[in-house]
Amino acid sequence: MDHRRQIQDFLSSRRARISPESVGLPVAGRKRRVPGLRREEVASLAGVSVDYYVRLERGALIAASDTVIEAIARALHLDAVERAHLFDLARAGRRPSSARPRRATPATVAAPVQAVLDALVGAPALVRNPILDVITMNDLGRALYSELHSDPDRPANLARFTFLDPRARNFWVDWDQVADDFVGHLQAAAGTDPDDPALTQLIGELSTRSEQFRRMWARHDVRAHPRGVKRVRHPAVGVLDLRYEVMQLSAEPGLTFVAYTTEPGTPSHDNLSLLAAWTATQQRDAELSDTVKTHPHRRERRTGMRE
Repeated sequence: MDHRRQIQDFLSSRRARISPESVGLPVAGRKRRVPGLRREEVASLAGVSVDYYVRLERGALIAASDTVIEAIARALHLDAVERAHLFDLARAGRRPSSARPRRATPATVAAPVQAVLDALVGAPALVRNPILDVITMNDLGRALYSELHSDPDRPANLARFTFLDPRARNFWVDWDQVADDFVGHLQAAAGTDPDDPALTQLIGELSTRSEQFRRMWARHDVRAHPRGVKRVRHPAVGVLDLRYEVMQLSAEPGLTFVAYTTEPGTPSHDNLSLLAAWTATQQRDAELSDTVKTHPHRRERRTGMRE
């Protein structure tokens, strides 16, 4: 990914969505060929020269002071997530890629994290990395995302499933919103770590194989939702309205813990309880099968007692 092009596309897309009237600018004069603010209007609102702003939008943002970046964020009416993304874009480009220290995201989780996951027997939970690879899940999480895990590619990836697996449109009740959120998440990840080869590979694959992804990616929207609701249509138990909570794992840099719950007394809660009961039964059957395979004489004794 071309980092300067990322800066240019993000800034131009943000000013394109703002009308002059909304920021108190006169609209009389020559006809506008494109929607939104002109560069000179952004420059005026930010208190910088037109030439300087043009250079910033073409990639010189990496040399701008925090004060200037903040002024541009105000001029473009950026929200908190967009503002953070703008600062990430500037900071990520201030050193050449060869000089940027990269800390690899863990491919597994520490035993205490897995223990917490497994202890949540009534709540689906997972750990994912910045590019939406699923690192691990608890048993109920695997049951919830059974469609995701039926794909043999590993690690399972939420964005790849959403855009490339035909079953995703049925699984996600609000597919458009989920897809838009995932693209916005990847845009934010690209601003934070533009040199991540796994992210570059994923974006290239999705852009090549999905027209919807290309269209959403071109909007340059960024998203960050630490909590919210996702609606899924599970093939075994039906629709689930799941409240989710996203937590960063401070001891596992780059990894995120996501847990899902339902509102007590709702059909979703009943459906999730049914899925949990089914999962527990499957787990007990699997453990019994393993025991019989390891100690066949125990099955013989149990059979003799029944007879």
